[in-house]
Amino acid sequence: MKLKRRPTPEISISFLDVISCGFGAIVLLLLIARTAEYSALEEGEPEQQSVAALQEQLFALRGETKILNRELVSKQEQLSDLRQRIARLREELASVNRKQRTPVDTTERDRLELALQILQEEMRRLLADRPRVENQVIGGIPVDSEYIIFIVDTSGSMFDFAWPRVRREMINILDIYPKVKGIQIMNDMGDYMFSGYRGKWIPDTPGRRKAIINRLASWNPFSNSSPVEGIQRAIRAFYAPDKKISLYVFGDDFTGGSIRQVLATVDRINTARRKGSPLVRIHTIGFPVHFLVPGGRAETATRFAALMRQLSYRNGGTFVGLNSLN
Repeated sequence: MKLKRRPTPEISISFLDVISCGFGAIVLLLLIARTAEYSALEEGEPEQQSVAALQEQLFALRGETKILNRELVSKQEQLSDLRQRIARLREELASVNRKQRTPVDTTERDRLELALQILQEEMRRLLADRPRVENQVIGGIPVDSEYIIFIVDTSGSMFDFAWPRVRREMINILDIYPKVKGIQIMNDMGDYMFSGYRGKWIPDTPGRRKAIINRLASWNPFSNSSPVEGIQRAIRAFYAPDKKISLYVFGDDFTGGSIRQVLATVDRINTARRKGSPLVRIHTIGFPVHFLVPGGRAETATRFAALMRQLSYRNGGTFVGLNSLN
């Protein structure tokens, strides 16, 4: 007798197991994807918060700088007035001393000496209250160097659009160094402003400073918009272990090759072998020419800012990005 086989059902228990596992896997994938998305959002929040915090600190520092500048101007005006009054009193006192000594003259002399003493005490008080520069830093820029070298981008975009601002910034930097032992001016190719001082320091005198600013008005040698050559020649020509030197690099864009290669080149020539510290400070000033003029190359300007920020950071300096050409 033949046994009748049951017909195979279209949906078996094994098939249901496979379907259940498939649905479970999909649910797990959805949960993992949502968790990763939330994690990415949470990771991005601190960065946004840090940027906002830095912007708030920048605005606060700008406000404090304006207040300090106003206070400084006020103190300087008061000191100037006191010095003039002291000078007049000294002249009057000297005149009284030259006269024949009489009771009237003695009284007048005592009065002048008392007034002179009061004014001198007031001047000492103002000088004591005057804001002091800690660690020789002004506006975030260390100014402890005894020698300064300007490396200026003399390309067409700088000369045509930013040159008045270049002159003002050079004057501002010279003003924060009332007296140094030597100055030098080169362009980004390493060409000297004054060929007679090739490889030598320009003496720091009021006349030389005036000559530098006057010569800058029409100084326009060839430039390739890359500061590497100028930095290399400045360090090789002027570095000495007994000299504190600062480089100030002026520019608006970078048309050279690899930024990483430039940084590596400067690190190689500007790093002390034993201590690992930079031989000279490198400060950088960025002029926003290509962000403001029609047809500007924003890409090369952005590369310049990225290069200058890292260059100054690695070499003990400060990067200052200007926000206007006025």
